[in-house]
Amino acid sequence: MATMTTTAPALRRKRLRERLRTLGFLSPWLVGFTVFFGYPLVATVYFSFMHYNQIKAPTFVGLRNWRYVLEQMPLFGPALWNTLWLVVVMVALRVVFGLGIGLLITKIKSGAGFFRTAFYLPYLAPPVAATVAFVFLLNPGTGPVNDMLGKVGIDAPNWFNDPAWAKPSLVLLSLWGIGDLMVIFMAALLDVPKEQYEAAELDGAGAFTKFRYVTWPSITPIVMFAVVTGVVQTMQYYTQALVAGKLASGVSIGPGTVIEPGYPDHSTLTVPQLVYSLGFQNFNTGAACVLSLVLFAIAMAVTTLLMRRRAGLLSADD
Repeated sequence: MATMTTTAPALRRKRLRERLRTLGFLSPWLVGFTVFFGYPLVATVYFSFMHYNQIKAPTFVGLRNWRYVLEQMPLFGPALWNTLWLVVVMVALRVVFGLGIGLLITKIKSGAGFFRTAFYLPYLAPPVAATVAFVFLLNPGTGPVNDMLGKVGIDAPNWFNDPAWAKPSLVLLSLWGIGDLMVIFMAALLDVPKEQYEAAELDGAGAFTKFRYVTWPSITPIVMFAVVTGVVQTMQYYTQALVAGKLASGVSIGPGTVIEPGYPDHSTLTVPQLVYSLGFQNFNTGAACVLSLVLFAIAMAVTTLLMRRRAGLLSADD
């Protein structure tokens, strides 16, 4: 009886030490999560119910900011549509294109190193520099792309100056920098066991059958990763669309210049641009916080849907 009484406090002390040790290892993540995610999220929810211009103290206005954004803001619909369009089209094409390039390079017998480097280098270009170069190349008046298309008799579009072509031009820019997905897919493809390919060949399987029943089941977790991260990144799409619109508009940018984002005709306006415009140009912090929460909710909903097994990206055995 005395032994059990003595052992119980020692056991509690041991468990306490283990918990403190675990907490110590987790503390960097906990601090980062609290400072960079938890507190900003709580503050965003708080300011969404406030009138706050970043100068005077915030005052409670209830659901006024929410009603303004969801019912009265004229640019909310176009910005949300553009963002969702980019999420669907850009993410899908990037995954397909990145997987296709990865497949081609893994099959090349010679010169694979050159092609890997050639496709990966554009990804290393800073987003602003890459966008500036792309707008120059696709300039309808002086760009070399339209020049070459005109010489072969093709009526070239106005690219970033045409509302119908502005978003497809941004998609082309994203496909140009496909190097990140190419490398990820190449690693996944090279990790597929060769024995499975050999067994499929012995059974008389063709190229498509081998891809369908050998390659695809092995790389579906990587496809899942590429789609989810692509959705999250595209939901935050800001720099390229803003820089392309400003350059294509031809307006000289200087100190104090305020330019309406979304040129031409709000076709490149995304929700993150609208958040910046409301919060830091018009000092309407409450409405900007509402937009941020709507974007966060949509991103969480889409990500949760993709993470479910019945979304079709993972088999039940994965």
